[in-house]
Amino acid sequence: MRSIDVLMPAAASEYGAVAAEILDQYRAAFTARDMALVTRPWDQGPGANENWGDATLALFAWGYHLDVARWEAMLAAWPAERLLLNAAPLLAWNTRKTYLIELEAKGIPIVPSRFGRADAASVAAAFEAFGAAELVVKPQVSGGSYRTVRVKPGDAVEPLDDAIIQPFIPAVSGEGELSFLFIGGAFRHAVRKVAKQGDFRIQPQFGGQFSRFEPEAAQLALAETVIAALPEASLYARVDLLRLADGSLALMELEAIEPDLYPHMAPELPARLADAVAARL
Repeated sequence: MRSIDVLMPAAASEYGAVAAEILDQYRAAFTARDMALVTRPWDQGPGANENWGDATLALFAWGYHLDVARWEAMLAAWPAERLLLNAAPLLAWNTRKTYLIELEAKGIPIVPSRFGRADAASVAAAFEAFGAAELVVKPQVSGGSYRTVRVKPGDAVEPLDDAIIQPFIPAVSGEGELSFLFIGGAFRHAVRKVAKQGDFRIQPQFGGQFSRFEPEAAQLALAETVIAALPEASLYARVDLLRLADGSLALMELEAIEPDLYPHMAPELPARLADAVAARL
């Protein structure tokens, strides 16, 4: 049986139990294809154990944003002979939300964004530039709404280096954030994530509601355009779109590191992921 190492949250991480529970939903599909999933904390690094398996799956490296320097150093040192899925260069590119600048340059519409230091002056400038009643400020490397705040004019702002500042988009608690899941570059299913009324965070722990939906042709076409614009092919990826005030759709986030692929909403998903991994071996 071939061995597939799975990068998991760091040993002391609060994310460990939840990640392990979701990973269990994949085990039967991999076993049926003669592959065993072996968990390893991502912060062990590629050199910590010489008995690694036939490939490494980065899908559950939750919490890397809490130790960015170690994460980026690990990717930079990843041995070429060890198959990492997704590949280290793609993971490194996707680590900082400045990738949005590159995708916009390729013609992908993105949620209006300003990058740099967040402080009273830069936030005031963003209010003026966007003409928005509220802003969302977050780190360029983040996850699960970590250090993400919603501010109104005059609110105190905690200084934050390497921030991204965006207008608050009301659709997040209306139509919701539209997530498109891709395996092997092919669309698999879509999930609508709606924030609790009055909130901007779509995660379940903040009251967000998730549901599977069938996307319209134009929605899917944009998501597929985003996937085609990646600097290299992905084994798995999630595209998050959000509707702007003018009615157009824009890219909120492209997640190619450790997205939840929502297998509980798509029973076929674990088998498709296992097939995609097997095809790379």
